[in-house]
Amino acid sequence: MTMRRLFAGLVLVIATSAHAMTGVVTHVTDGDTVWVREDGRKPVSVRLHGVDAPERCQDGDEEATEALSSRLLRRQVHVETHAVDGYGRLVGTVTLGGEDIGEWLVKQGHAWSPGYRNAPGPYADAERLARSRRRGLFARPAIEPKVFRKEHGACPRPSGRSRPATSR
Repeated sequence: MTMRRLFAGLVLVIATSAHAMTGVVTHVTDGDTVWVREDGRKPVSVRLHGVDAPERCQDGDEEATEALSSRLLRRQVHVETHAVDGYGRLVGTVTLGGEDIGEWLVKQGHAWSPGYRNAPGPYADAERLARSRRRGLFARPAIEPKVFRKEHGACPRPSGRSRPATSR
């Protein structure tokens, strides 16, 4: 069996079964991705389920990243994984003391809750609230990341970095 098939099988197993983990947030990559280390293991990248924060090169990214960093960095979180994305990141619901961080980000106006196939996103009510209160991204005209990526492509990766920036 080739390594590629073995990896694909592992991804399929992880993606089709929910997994829970508890660990400390060691890095914040951007407004919707954190690195979590379970005891004695290497940190793993976790993309927050149900949210889409601004891209690294997009207006609002720094605010979203800082909000997530100040809320989670060096704190113990619980992660309920749902899938593995195309970049090999776990996709999961992250909670801190029982509070859903994805919902918190959207309520604060730091991320959108994108829908899928005409279904509202999981935090659609939180997004409506943030929009009505003109919080964060919703205080000014803002372009959703999926539209931004379609118009501008992916943000260039910072030179000389193979891993995300470390917030320490």
